[in-house]
Amino acid sequence: MTGNLGHLRVLDLSRVFAGPWAAQMLADFGADVVKLEHVAGGDDVRRMGVPHLGPDGVPSGETSSFLAMNRGKRSVALDLKSAEGQQIARQLIAGADVLIENFKTGTLARMGLDYQSVAQLNPRLIYCSITGFGQTGPMAHLPGYDPIFQAMSGLLSMTGSPEDQPGGGPALVGYSISDITAGQYAVAAILAALAHRDAVSGEGQFIDIALLDTQIHAASHMAMNYLSSGRLPHRNGTASQITCPWQAFDCADRPIMIAIGNDPQFRRFAEYLGLEGVADDARYATNLARLQNADSLIPMIAARLAEKSADAAHAELEAIGIPAGPLNSIEDMLQMPQVQARGLLKQMDHPTAGRMSYIDNPVRFSGAPPADRRPPPLFAEHTDEVLRDLGLTEDRIADLRAQGAIR
Repeated sequence: MTGNLGHLRVLDLSRVFAGPWAAQMLADFGADVVKLEHVAGGDDVRRMGVPHLGPDGVPSGETSSFLAMNRGKRSVALDLKSAEGQQIARQLIAGADVLIENFKTGTLARMGLDYQSVAQLNPRLIYCSITGFGQTGPMAHLPGYDPIFQAMSGLLSMTGSPEDQPGGGPALVGYSISDITAGQYAVAAILAALAHRDAVSGEGQFIDIALLDTQIHAASHMAMNYLSSGRLPHRNGTASQITCPWQAFDCADRPIMIAIGNDPQFRRFAEYLGLEGVADDARYATNLARLQNADSLIPMIAARLAEKSADAAHAELEAIGIPAGPLNSIEDMLQMPQVQARGLLKQMDHPTAGRMSYIDNPVRFSGAPPADRRPPPLFAEHTDEVLRDLGLTEDRIADLRAQGAIR
């Protein structure tokens, strides 16, 4: 393998989003990731998302969600409830650097695959458990999905439009933010544990990641608003609760997002709009004052921007150093020259999907060759290959398949 982590082996026992996302990140960085899937159909995410259309426009049998979360992995279908499947898992664990799992708390302990058991096989193993509520606390035994954590973390209490506006109320973030956030924390924690193992202790450790915890922490700057002032954050549409003006405005043709980050920017912005003297008015001269007087300031800004086209306003604001941007669709975003110049949209060949487009990992390293990009695996595509690497004979592999321990 190439890439920064080409020397590492990762076992991905996780399903759906958070764990697979973390494992894919490690694969993007070069790790050899073996995905252990259930013999009866594999990862549930193989049946989530929209059907991916092949080059002939016919569904390829793959789904958008699986393709987005499982690039770079090898798929092994294993029955972890069987003694034979558990033995194969232990053999794989013995040679792994990292294990990622998101079974309900206690499930793998019943199979003898919990950290305390497998650490005896491989004391250098970094074992990362990603669950809804973590390994402790009164809710540790409960399952959960992204919208549950958006709700329970307080995110929905501050996402959406105010109740007194048309369409007001909570609005779910448009992607599985709790899963992706947990996956990112998991990657950071795994890399930290690997560094500690290799530079300090020589030993692995257990990592406990909870989706509720990580979603709360990711929005901790908003919780700090409450801890600092005693005032709860509220739903504010596209507007910031700490900076003003910082929101979407309707131009003559379509909306534009404006983000004024400091007082000198506001002065230039006011001059651009022809709002003479506004930047010197004590009600608007500072960010805190603008927040307190937004009810009178925002309508003045909105009236001036409503006279301009979004493209013209964007170009003019860029020219004077004011952060602004169009409210793009996914299609619009993919057509941006900046996105194309950064190489975020790539293509790879897939056994059934054909030549498929995907969003590449955004991290660019200067000191290591880019990792090989394996396509997302077919279900059980690499079972025989991985078992041969363990030293199993063809007869033994056939026997395990006949028993239903593998696919």
